[in-house]
Amino acid sequence: MWLQWIVLIAFAAVLVGNLVRVMREYERAVMFRLGRFVGVKGPGLVWMIPLFDRLVKVDLRIHTHDVPPQDLITRDNVSVTVNAVVYRRIVDPKAAVLGVEDVNFATTQVAQTTLRSSLGRADLDTLLTERDRLSEDLQATIASQVAQWGVEILSVEIKDIQLPETMKRALARKAEAERERRAKVIHAQGELAAAQRLSEAADTLSTEPAAIHLRFLQSISEVAAERNSTLVVPLPLELLKTLMSGVGAPGEATPSAPSVAP
Repeated sequence: MWLQWIVLIAFAAVLVGNLVRVMREYERAVMFRLGRFVGVKGPGLVWMIPLFDRLVKVDLRIHTHDVPPQDLITRDNVSVTVNAVVYRRIVDPKAAVLGVEDVNFATTQVAQTTLRSSLGRADLDTLLTERDRLSEDLQATIASQVAQWGVEILSVEIKDIQLPETMKRALARKAEAERERRAKVIHAQGELAAAQRLSEAADTLSTEPAAIHLRFLQSISEVAAERNSTLVVPLPLELLKTLMSGVGAPGEATPSAPSVAP
């Protein structure tokens, strides 16, 4: 008697397991009845007829595909190795099941071929400096090819670009030469600005002789403060004339003419 009940309970459990499927919130069930598509079910409980219905689960979450490194030749004949990552999700479960055998494998293959063909049309400088634009072009190209499978491409990011050692050394020399060029340009601009300031100062001093003499005396005091030895400096003739004229002008007496008696 107990054996019959055990067999009956086991049969009921198997029957219920074949009658009901539970789909999570991020899952959908593509149902086939006798090989024919009958609809997309879920989430929640999905009822099915045993031996007649078959379900194929589809995950609607975002999936990440790591594209293996691809060897390619740029437009300027430089061999590089590039890898990328693709973010995609399924928006049409029916097309993802009926349209392609393995949607994950198919998406990865399309990403690899598109990566080689699209980046091969760009030169090396563009590849190194315009990753964002190239990633957007890759995303648009891949999305147009996988849209028929119910797949949406959210983003494509170029992860790494590997260059040959000879090209790395050439780029290093180029960067060093560019830094030297900028340093020379900045130095030349500084010399030009200094020359312009000196020219303006010379024009100002040329109109004021006293300012020249004061600057001369200031320079002597600065040199004398730095050196402890005796310093002999010849005085310019113009300085002596200025000093003599400044001393004699205020106290100079005008001689009066002698008076003659008639």
